[in-house]
Amino acid sequence: MGIEVGGLLGLIWLVIVIWAIIKVAKSSAGGISKLLWILVLLFFPFIGLLIWLLLGPKG
Repeated sequence: MGIEVGGLLGLIWLVIVIWAIIKVAKSSAGGISKLLWILVLLFFPFIGLLIWLLLGPKG
């Protein structure tokens, strides 16, 4: 039962991170800023997502 729940939570987390990357790519921020945010989200998914939610581009 633990594997199914862990797999489902992992899938949900992956969808959230992909959503954040798409939001960054569509934002009006500059190219370097977008690249840096995407790299942070890819290399540090948990911390990167939290930082992006707090400090990232709004709107």
